[in-house]
Order: sequence, then C-alpha cells, then structure tokens
Amino acid sequence: MAEPRDVVRIPDAKVALSTASVYPESTATAFEIAARLGYDGVEVMVWTDPVSQDIEALRRLSDYHRIPVLAVHAPCLLITQRVWSTDPWTKLQRARAAAEKLGAGTVVVHPPFRWQRQYARDFVDGVWRMANETDVRFAVENMYPWRYRDREMLAYAPDWDVTKEDYRHFTIDLSHASTSRTDTLRMVDRMGDRLGHVHLADGRGSAKDEHLVPGRGDQPCAEVLEGLALSGFDGHVVIEVNTRRAMSGAEREADLAEALAFARLRLASAVKVPRS
Repeated sequence: MAEPRDVVRIPDAKVALSTASVYPESTATAFEIAARLGYDGVEVMVWTDPVSQDIEALRRLSDYHRIPVLAVHAPCLLITQRVWSTDPWTKLQRARAAAEKLGAGTVVVHPPFRWQRQYARDFVDGVWRMANETDVRFAVENMYPWRYRDREMLAYAPDWDVTKEDYRHFTIDLSHASTSRTDTLRMVDRMGDRLGHVHLADGRGSAKDEHLVPGRGDQPCAEVLEGLALSGFDGHVVIEVNTRRAMSGAEREADLAEALAFARLRLASAVKVPRS
C-alpha cells in the first residue's frame, strides 16, 4: 500500500490589501504598495479620500498597477456619513454599482447604527433584496459593543453579532472579534458556509479596535486561516491592519509584507496524498 506523503496545497482564496491599511497614506498609495509586495488585489475602503469614491480613477489605478479590485467596502463609518449620499441604501446601491463596474466580487457592509432606526428595521430584508439583484456578494461584517471604562453601549442594530441574523454572506473581522471579546472560532463555525470574506488582523481584547498585524495579538489568526484552507474556502482574505504608527514608508511596507507572508504561509496547508 502506498505510503502517504506531505504536500503543500494552495487554496483558491486570494489575499488582498485593504486600502485602509495604508492610512494616512492615500488610496493610490495602497495600489502601488499592493503591486510592489505581490498582493493578489485590493479591497477599496470608500471614505473621505476622493479617489476612493471615483470609479474611473480606481479603474485607472487598477489597470496601471495590474492589481484587481476584489472587494468594495461601502462607506459605513462615522466619518463617511456624507460620502455617496446621506441615505444608507443609496450608499449600498452605489457600492454595488462600483463593484460591478470594477469587477469586484464582494461588497462589505456594516450593520446599521442604532440611531438609523428605519434603516436598521429594514436592513436584513433589504440586504437580501439587493443580494438577489446581483452576482456581487453582500457580506455583512461582525462589529462590537462600544466600551468606555466600565460602561458598554450597543451601537449597532439589529446586533453587532451578525450571526444572530439571517444573512446570505458574512465578513469575519478578527480585530472586531477581539474587541467584542467573543470566541472567534465559534463565530466562524456559526457563519459556516456563509462566510464569504475575511478581514485579517489581530487584537488583544482592548476596548479599542486595534487591527494589529496578524501574529502580534492573541487572536487565532493562524487557526482560522488553516481551517479555511482545509475547507476549500474560495472567498478573499483581506489584510486590514493599522499602520498609522509606522515611522516611515519603509516601516509601513515591512508591516504589510509581514502580514501578507503570515496569510500566505497559513493558507498553505499540508495534506496527505498517496505516494505515486
């Protein structure tokens, strides 16, 4: 009988760079760095940088650097309340249109803030309706309670734990899982085959959303990636880390190169196959 041997199997999942990972540098800089370091693509965070809001400018950057846009992050942050309209549904419609025009497969969206009452009330059904109108995945991202000292505020509705609702696709953000102090591996299990997108970053359970380079906190980043590889995950793994404290461009690139190497190494899983 043939003896098994170890081989390395590279899964279909692509590793992308979030343009948020180069902040305070620009969206254009993110494309340049992604190309130079060998990322498979970028996720565009639509925010106050005008280039991130301009589909034609993004297309030119993608073509020039030969880096595809794999995902579009809708403008859901507090600082982007007026980007692409003040109406949250218009924001999602424009994010979908951008994804379709740029060839991106995923739109990342946060659950509503609690004060967006009508939007929150219709959110689950509305995301389903939009998902039925396109091949683009609407992947709803896990969030976290806001904490200040010993007080906790539930800022998101229907819930920061998106697995409590019926969505077609999820985004797991490991830094958010750390901030919420939830069991990340159990959350991944609850998402199951509806997990379509990953924001890879680390954390230490701080009340602040840390977005550390993977391997620098206590999140099970390696275990999550290895599990995805073994399950045949075909979504995208996006490096979304905080490099604002980098003292130079070279230090920022070193962090992003380290994050890419971490992801690629853990996605390459050893499997047993018969010796020929």
